[in-house]
Amino acid sequence: MYPVVFLALIATIGTWSVTALGAATVVFFKSPHTRLLNLMLGFASGVMIAASFWSLLQPAIERAQARHGAPAYLVATAGFLGGAVFMWLSDKAVSYARGRTEHISVRSDEQMNRIVMLILSITLHNIPEGLAVGVAFGALQGGYTTESLMGAVTIAIGIGLQNFPEGAAVSIPLRREGFSRKKSFFLGQASGIVEPLAGLSGALLVVYVEAILPFALSFAAGAMILVAVHELIPECQKNQKNQPYSATMGIVFGFAVMMLLDVMLG
Repeated sequence: MYPVVFLALIATIGTWSVTALGAATVVFFKSPHTRLLNLMLGFASGVMIAASFWSLLQPAIERAQARHGAPAYLVATAGFLGGAVFMWLSDKAVSYARGRTEHISVRSDEQMNRIVMLILSITLHNIPEGLAVGVAFGALQGGYTTESLMGAVTIAIGIGLQNFPEGAAVSIPLRREGFSRKKSFFLGQASGIVEPLAGLSGALLVVYVEAILPFALSFAAGAMILVAVHELIPECQKNQKNQPYSATMGIVFGFAVMMLLDVMLG
């Protein structure tokens, strides 16, 4: 196995582990600390938005320009839109699955349907997140610098941070619905198991088909931006009557940290 593929697998196992850690909070708490989760989601959003440009889009454009094929702006734009459309279609699939669940469920409880929707949604959007990490590490094939390695690592860290509240967001509602702590934890961590599989696939793809690397990097950026803007930012802005700027400052701080690391090391 290529070293970068192994690194991608290790990194995505790490992000899955953070999901499991978040799901494990069900053992200790009936509900998460809202302000802390909002800060974490905000910070992860800022990291993901910054990483989408400095660690994914910018390298994609540079690599596309170096290949002297299709215009770099077309490759980057097509990949970026492709990633966003992929996530949009994933959400559509979730909506369809939710409709089917409402018809076949033996329980007509709307809250339970929302929980099923949440599990499916988080599992689906973990796929492009795993791909983003895998592509970032796969791009290191053939030689890499400290800066590029740090970029891939920070993408994994950013995704891992936002996986913690996701794990809790699945396991805690299940516990409230009467599931055992063990079963709530198992289902919560299982929502992240797709990340190592997607990460491994993404890394292998760019290693063996290097020509698609600029498109793949842009694709990962589009998926990450849609997740951050459509899901994480609205979620972290909820329930902020007492601390209306806590999540917003988390976004700003996360973006600043990622920008600092990329620019300083670059």
